[in-house]
Amino acid sequence: MTKEKAVPHEKSYTEAVARLDEILSLIEEGEVDIDELSGLVAEAAELVTLCRQKIAAAEMQVKEVTERLEREVAESAKGQDEAPSDEPPF
Repeated sequence: MTKEKAVPHEKSYTEAVARLDEILSLIEEGEVDIDELSGLVAEAAELVTLCRQKIAAAEMQVKEVTERLEREVAESAKGQDEAPSDEPPF
């Protein structure tokens, strides 16, 4: 029988921030011994990197959507300018 490796669950932005808050509280309250501290600091660094990546991805998605909407508006306005008028040209 082979054991399947569990795929690690990637935290959402909200989960990552909550875990960062938890780590910070533990450190501030002095509830972490020196042996745990380096592991928590490493985890916090990974969480910060994850949050930055998620923010960058969200910014890129917003930019893409905004640019697409701007193109659609420009194309729509251009189409209206080129539409034949029912009024005579004089």
